[in-house]
This record gives sequence, structure tokens and C-alpha cells, in this order.
Amino acid sequence: MGVTVRVETNGASGVGNRLTAEEIAKAEGVIIAADKAVETARFDGKKLISKPVAAGIRQTEELIQTILDGKADVFHAENAAQASTSQEKLSLGGAFYKHLMSGVSQMLPFVIGGGILIALAFLIDQVLGVPTDLESLKQLGSYNQPAAYFMSAGKAAFGFMLPILAGFIGFSIAEKPGLVAGFVAGAIADSGAALGNVAYGATKATIPAAQSSGFLGALVGGFLAGGVILVLRKVLAGLPRTLDGIRSILLLPLLGVGFTAAIMFVLNIPMSAINTGMNTFLTNLGGSSAVLLGLLVGGMMAVDMGGPVNKAAYVFGTGTLTASALSGGGSTVMAAVMAAGMVPPLAVFVATVLFKDKFTQEERDSGLTNIVMGLSFITEGAIPFGAADPARAIPSFIAGSALTGALVGLAGLKLMAPHGGIFVIALTSNPLLYILFVLIGAVVSGILFGLLRKPKN
Repeated sequence: MGVTVRVETNGASGVGNRLTAEEIAKAEGVIIAADKAVETARFDGKKLISKPVAAGIRQTEELIQTILDGKADVFHAENAAQASTSQEKLSLGGAFYKHLMSGVSQMLPFVIGGGILIALAFLIDQVLGVPTDLESLKQLGSYNQPAAYFMSAGKAAFGFMLPILAGFIGFSIAEKPGLVAGFVAGAIADSGAALGNVAYGATKATIPAAQSSGFLGALVGGFLAGGVILVLRKVLAGLPRTLDGIRSILLLPLLGVGFTAAIMFVLNIPMSAINTGMNTFLTNLGGSSAVLLGLLVGGMMAVDMGGPVNKAAYVFGTGTLTASALSGGGSTVMAAVMAAGMVPPLAVFVATVLFKDKFTQEERDSGLTNIVMGLSFITEGAIPFGAADPARAIPSFIAGSALTGALVGLAGLKLMAPHGGIFVIALTSNPLLYILFVLIGAVVSGILFGLLRKPKN
């Protein structure tokens, strides 16, 4: 189109190719294609369009032309929290997903780093040995000094997880005031503080004391914090402009934290009951229940290979892991999620090897790279094949992933790490069986994909 474009990335590894103030000043306009919140205050006064990632891929020319034609709205930083898109408002589901992923993307490094360190602590103690008496076994994971080091570091990372989740959900909804209120909501969810034990002390509480409401409580707390700040902004909108500084620096953080905490003290009681019930169910999971749950989360991992459905299954798996990691048992759901997520890229490799006549040389070369993707639990490696032939590829991937998830559930395999693929295989309860189930799913998916795919002319 003859247009010079400067692209800044906001991914799991952080911000890349950050735009400079000079580049922003020279730009005709700004296009944000993101499914999470990005820093927008710097675009004050520029024509701006904000869309989901998919629109940036599929409507590239249309978006650029909208900027060139001057049809995009001018962005004003003071309205950043209410800004959605210049041409269409996000649906309720789309907004929920965007805010959720803003929190989850910030939380995952804490889950992955802390979870693997804790898992290594148990592994080290098992290798070095722990006496078999009950008291010593209670210290499994921190009995030997090297294991204790990893356990302490892992617990420290885990300690930030829920406040980070809630804080950045709040930030996505209401920016900095939402961040501080969200952090407080996440900390309250983690500590299990409730109205009774806060008001009277644990021994005198007349209201049932709450335990940690965990991932679910932090999730609700993040949206609560953002909502409280948005309401307060409307309530305080009538203040004179001379008080703008006080409103932003004092009133919003103070009132936001106060109201959010007060509501969380009440919500923590039912949320902790739900969290405890879910954890008890998952702990006692076995037989047909484990098979069905493994089948479900396994299939979800292959539906969109990194999209909202995949992320929902993964986040659910990490939520079950946080409830079981410190006990050292690991999570069957997390095991099913990771095994199933490894299947689609490996299935691509199987299909390109067994059905060479149905793939171009470029596709066969890409199939080789999918070995590394699959073994590393990077489901997104299969996206090009799924996008090019969704009617045949996606059902094939779902079948193998669901089968692998069901087999993991049937065998009751557990995993103590939230990511890593083959590199954390030692942290599964049965590494050989785990690898076998992944391979079974990959072969089934690969054969189905190859049989359904039409030969290349």
C-alpha cells in the first residue's frame, strides 16, 4: 500500500521494538491489534483504532485505510479506561477475555517459575532421600537443604501469583487505580481474610472464617476492583478540574482500595467455599470422572491452539496445580492439559511424514520444526496447518488431543509443573506412560489429518 509501518510487539517476553516518542509524533495514526491491555497514554491526540488480534491479521488493509482516510477517532488519554474501539465496541465476552488475558499473561511467569522450582524441590528430596517416618515425610520438598532453597524460592514466586492476576485484570479495566485495588483484592483472596475474622479476630468471629479463595477469588477480585474504579470515576466526574490531581493521586486509590477490600471481605466467604469444594473434587478425582475431564480439557487444547478456548483449559489446569503443588502430589488436570497441548504440532509432523504427497516441500519442512514445538508444549506450532485447512485439521487435532487427555485421566497421571513439555517430564508421576499417551494422540491425529487432507495438485 506504500505505507511505512513501525510495529511494536507486546508478547509473553515483554515489549519488543518499543515505539519512540518521535515515531509516535510523526505517525498518521495508531492501530492496536491486541487481546490484552497495552500502554495507551502515549498515543494521546493521535487517530487510534483498537481491535482484537484477529482483526489485525484479517483486516489489515481496511484498518490502515481507515487511518489514511481520517475516519478513526482521536484518542484522548484521560478517557483511556473507557476507550474500547473506534469503530465497534467489544462484546461482553470479548471484553471479559481481554481483561482476563491481561491478568493471566502477567501471572503465568510466576506460576511457571514458582511451580517448576517447587516441583524440583520435591524431585531433589526424592533423589537425596527422606526418612520414612511421618514427621520427616511431612517435610518432603524442604527436608534437604538444596530442596529447601528451591521450595523457598518457588513459594515466594507463588505468593505474588494471585495479587498479580487480580491487579492486572484491574489495570486492564481501569488502569493504575485499578492496579492497586486489584492487588489488594488478590492479596485478600490469597490470605482468606473475611468480614468475621477481620472484625472480631479468629477466635471471636460470629461469621464463618474463610480460607483462601484461590484463583477463583482473585479472578472475581480483579474484575471487582476494575468495576469499583469505573464507578468511582463516574461519581467523582463532577469535581472541579483544579482537583484532578487529588482525584487521581488520592481519592481513586484510597476509595478504590477501601471499597474493593470491604466487598472482598464479604465475597471471600462464598468464594472460598467454592474453591475448597472444587479442590476437594479434583483431589478425589478418579475413574470415569477423571477420564471425562481429561477428554474435555484435552479437546479444548486443540480447538484453537492458543486462542481463547485453549487458554481457558490451560488457565483451569494451572488453577488446579496451584492447589496441589505445595502438597507435592501434582495435578491430573494439568497433566492432561500439557499432554494434549503437545499433540497437534507432533500430529503435523506425523502427517507430513506418512502422507508426503499431500503436503508441499515447505509444509514438510515446517513439519520438522513442529517436532520441537510439540515437545516444548507450544501448541501454536500447528496454527498454520489449522488455519489453512480448518475443516480437516482441527477435528483431527481435537480427536488426538482429547484421546491423550482421557488416557492421562484414566491412568491418573499427575504433573507438578505448569509448562515445559518434554523438559519437565521427570516431574510427572509416570514419565514413560506420559510420553506413550502423547505419542498415541499424535499418531491418531496425524493419521486422521493425513487421510482427510486432499492431495496437492
